[in-house]
Order: sequence, then structure tokens, then C-alpha cells
Amino acid sequence: MDSLTQIVLGAAVGEAVLGKKVGNKAMLYGAIAGTIPDLDILASYVTDTVTALEIHRGFTHSIFFSVFFAPIFGWLVSRYESYKDFKAWSWLFFWAFLTHPILDAHTTWGTQLFWPLEYRLAFKSIFVIDPLYTLPFLLFLILAMFQKRDAPKRRLYNKVGIIISSSYLLLTFVLKGMAFNEFEMALKDQHIEYSEIETKPAPFNTILWSANVETKNNYLIGYYSFFDTKPIHFVSYPKNHDLLGELIQDEKVQRMIAVSKGWFTITKKENGLYYNDLRFGLLSLKPNSQNFAFQYEIKTTNSGKVSFVETKKNREDAKQLLSDLWMRLKGN
Repeated sequence: MDSLTQIVLGAAVGEAVLGKKVGNKAMLYGAIAGTIPDLDILASYVTDTVTALEIHRGFTHSIFFSVFFAPIFGWLVSRYESYKDFKAWSWLFFWAFLTHPILDAHTTWGTQLFWPLEYRLAFKSIFVIDPLYTLPFLLFLILAMFQKRDAPKRRLYNKVGIIISSSYLLLTFVLKGMAFNEFEMALKDQHIEYSEIETKPAPFNTILWSANVETKNNYLIGYYSFFDTKPIHFVSYPKNHDLLGELIQDEKVQRMIAVSKGWFTITKKENGLYYNDLRFGLLSLKPNSQNFAFQYEIKTTNSGKVSFVETKKNREDAKQLLSDLWMRLKGN
């Protein structure tokens, strides 16, 4: 999830664990702990694109990280804070560390929660930024913040925030199931043979959902809103995996394919080949759009070394996407 959401979650967890003892400091340290797992993003500055993608939401988002590093941070804080309970501080960091990847596991990217196992847990039930999850949570956290640390209302507000956010997270599974059924029925009604289907919410909401559908030579992308009155329309994107040629055997290309779980297409342009990760959709909802959210130029040196360079995005893409989402969310 986005940084603000993880800060709010960490602060609420910190308050639940230690708020009665240390007041707002529990929120502060919980918020800090809630951001620490995302420091793995710094890997993009010191390594290549593929390795950085492999590292993201890996070790720092694991149960192992929570168990091993919580006592270290707990000990450090207990050394200089007036409240010296090492065990209590360790529990605060443990729960803040652990709830971070559990929440992230509900997104499309998922988390390597059981590191060092390579399996990545991804429920794909919520977008990385969802105001309906974050804003009520934030509101009740702020209300709790302005209460005295031993005030009953303080704990009540924090509990209400946690309950509302958790309930919404559970609701996303119900909504995902409903959308999945609609996509399945549409594929059946349109006599489309497919081998695999995955669904995920469109950005910033859980009313509009998208589906990636794998067929023999193509991937289909469709959208469904709970306000739709017309049949679901699927747009076809050729896999074009053959365009990779001998590059398909390259070790880095194989790693990139593993990162994207095989959901990718290849686009050929005048200046070379581009790798499109389909899991995160497009930055436009217009039919046959080629504006993929995550697209990488495949570069090859004279010595045969392969690298992936992410294409730049601009503000106009974001503005267009917001406009498209609002119109499509209201129904087809």
C-alpha cells in the first residue's frame, strides 16, 4: 500500500500495543516501524531493474524480518526512551512490521511473506491507494491522538478505526468474488476459450474491476463496474513472445518473466523491443490503448548483456486515467 496508509496502520498498531503506557509516542514509533519495510525500494538506486523488482516486497516484508528485527529495534528504543520495557517495545515493532506486509499481500504485487521461500502472496483485492480504506482509518487515528493516553475514548477511537479498515478489507474479497463471477459468465456467454483468468480492482476504488484473461496467442483485458448495464467487452493484446527470439533464453529475461508471473506482452517499436507487465494494467481505459502502467525497454549491449529500462510516465497520463476511471466507474 502507499506510504500514508502504512504510516496510519503502523501508528494504529503502535497505539493498540503501547498507547496506554507512552501515549502519542506509541503512534510515532508505530508509524516509523510501518514505513521501514518499504526501505527495500532503495535497491533501485544501487542495482539493476530486474534485481530491484525481485527484492521489492521480499525480505523486508517477511515474517522472518519481523521476528528478527523487532527485538533489535525494541532494544534500541528502550535504551534511550524513559519507558524501558524492552519486551513491550519489541512487540510494538513486531506487530507494526508484520501488519505492513499482511496488508500489502492484498494488493496485486503481493509480498514474499514466507521468505526465503520464493512464493509471493497476492490476493489482488485492493489497489495500492484506496481512499475508502485509508481516510476513515486516518480520521479515527487523529481523534484518538487528541485524547489523553489513559482516556477510554482514545482506545475506543483507535479500535473503531481498526475495525472499519479491517471490515472494508474483508469486503474487498466479497466484491472481488462478485466481479470474478461476472467475468466468468461473460467469457462463457461470448464462447471465449481461455486457460487462466485473474481479477483485480481498478485504481483507487473497488467498484470498477479489471480482468486479465489468457488465451492461446493473446491476452484479453476487460473491465466491469457494479453499475454496468451492458455486456463486458474484452480487448485483445497479442502476446508476441516470439519477438524475443533468442533473448527468451537470456537469464535476465527469464527472471523478468518470473517477476511478472508470465503475464507479459512484447511490443516492437522503431527503437527496439518493449516488455509490458500486464498485471498492473494500463494508464488509459480507451480501447486498444498501448499505454501500459509498467513498460520496460529491452536494451542489449554489443557484448550481449541485457537490461530493462522502465519507460517514463507523465502527469497527463495520470490526469487522463483519473478521467477515464470516473467515467467508466459510473457504468458502461
